[in-house]
This record gives sequence, structure tokens and C-alpha cells, in this order.
Amino acid sequence: MARAIWKGAISFGLVHIPVALQSATSSDAVDFDWLDERSMEPVGYKRINKATGKEVSKEHIVKGIQYEKGRYVILSEEEIRTAHPASTQTIDIFSFVSSDEIPLTNIDTPYYLAPDKRGEKVYALLRETLVDANKVALAYVILHTRQHLAALMPIDSALVLVLLRWPNEVRGLDEIALTKATTDASLTKSEKDMAKRLVSDMSGKWQPEEYRDTFKEKIMELVDKKASDGEIENVETEAGEETRKSADIIDLTELLKRSLRGEKSKPTSSRKSAEPAKVKTASKTSAAKAEPKEKKPTSTAKVKTSTSKSTTAKTSTTKTAKSKSSAR
Repeated sequence: MARAIWKGAISFGLVHIPVALQSATSSDAVDFDWLDERSMEPVGYKRINKATGKEVSKEHIVKGIQYEKGRYVILSEEEIRTAHPASTQTIDIFSFVSSDEIPLTNIDTPYYLAPDKRGEKVYALLRETLVDANKVALAYVILHTRQHLAALMPIDSALVLVLLRWPNEVRGLDEIALTKATTDASLTKSEKDMAKRLVSDMSGKWQPEEYRDTFKEKIMELVDKKASDGEIENVETEAGEETRKSADIIDLTELLKRSLRGEKSKPTSSRKSAEPAKVKTASKTSAAKAEPKEKKPTSTAKVKTSTSKSTTAKTSTTKTAKSKSSAR
């Protein structure tokens, strides 16, 4: 069962329906990682100053919006936060419209809505009302501090919340500059009839199990073949890197949870607490690398772990040296 990414309520009039929001989609694209072909080491993403080509640390980066060409207005994090709408944890319905009134280009991301806290009956009532009236609900909802326009619509036995693009985010048809040869095309009856027959002959039913991503299938077949032929490269990562990644993920998840609950996050303190661990790991690694060089002449551990051949050879060399010394 999918994990709820948001919990709140559908609200319109005096109706209050507790719901949990779950993602209705998932990414299944091929995931390519960047590697250095010379050493097979991972290649990461860096913040680079485009003028100097040098890396810029996070604390020196500010956010700006271009007001005129080459001129920017700088906004602080506090100023940006004040522009965010207050989180309400509600899907506020403000109108009901026919589903065919919403342009296809405005549809963005779908989410499933599940009833929460014994709201099943009211949930079912809204679903059936929308089906009978052949309507969808337009609403405002705030997710991750951003306000969205959304459509609440029934699908089978469930309700789906579809995030919509704001009207100013959708380009008009005049962008593609259609000519009269397209808009006022002269089509004969026989041409239309032939096209209709072709559509009729090719008509079928929606069968999603038959639609496949052939690119991913071919890539994974190639990966499996190369792996079976032994064409695999060992990718080395720096000591402590995996631990650091896991810590970042845990911190991010916790921050998201706090944001959804309306708590104030403290990124600065978590960053400070994470930094010493990074330095500590690095210092241990450096010490581990430096230690054998200092103790190499007198290390007994290395002699004990040496192979018998190496020990015999050293002993033989020592005896020969003593014999020569005695002979002299």
C-alpha cells in the first residue's frame, strides 16, 4: 500500500471529509549514473560560477530574479518565506464544473485520495454526487508550501485530485502559428469517409498491459548480457560516502514530515551536527592510511600476516648474510 504524502480534509460548505493523499504515478525511467571513464569513480554535480569556472560553496549562494537584462533583484530566504501561502491542510472546493470544460493542456499531476479517520461514508457520498451530476470540483490546495489549482474527480470507486497548471503557464494555440491551409482546409466527403473507415478498422480497447517502454527493455537486456559476459566495472566510492547519503535522506524525510505537520524545520542545526561526523570520518581515514607508513619498519602484525614463502625467503637471506659475514 502506498504511503500517504499528505493528510488533510476536503472542505466545501459545511462538509468536511478527512482524506490522505497518495501519489498516483511513479517514475520507471532508466537511471544512468555519471562515471569517470579513467578511474570508474562517480561524478557528482557541483555549483559552478559560470564566469570563473570555480566551485561555489552553498553559503555563498543567494537567490535572485532577473528584473532587466543583466540586472537582478536579490531576495533573502526570509522574504521568500513570507510570500508562501499559509498552510491550511485542506482541499478548498470553490466551484463545480463539467470535466470536458478543463483543457487537456492544463492537466498536470494526479494523486489518489483515500478516506481517513472514518470519513468513508462522506467520501462515498461526494464521489457518487460527482458521478450523478457529471461534474468535477475545482479547488485550491497547498502542497509543500506552494498553492495549486486542482480538480477533484471520481475514478471508479475512488476520488482523484489532479493538480492543474495555472492559466498563465499554458501557451495559446497562436504560438504554433497555424495557417489557413490548416485551419480552413478544404476536405472532400470521400476523404473524410476514407479517414473514418481507417479509424474504424484500427479501433480497439484500452489495454495498458500491452503498452511497453521498448527503450528500457532493450537497455536492460543489454545490461544483463554485458553483466553475464563479465563486462562489469567496480566503482569505488570515498570512505563514509554511503553513510553520508543515508543521513541526508533521513534528514530530508524528517524535514518533509515536519513541514507537512506544520512544524518549523531547523536545517542549520542539522547541517552543523552532520559536519563534525564528516570531518571525523575523514580524519579516521587519513590516520588509517598514514599509520602503516610510520610503523612499517617495526610492525609485527605485518610479519605475522605475511605468507610462509615470504618468511622463508627473509630467513634464508638472513642466514646467507650471516654465513658470508663469518666467512669474511
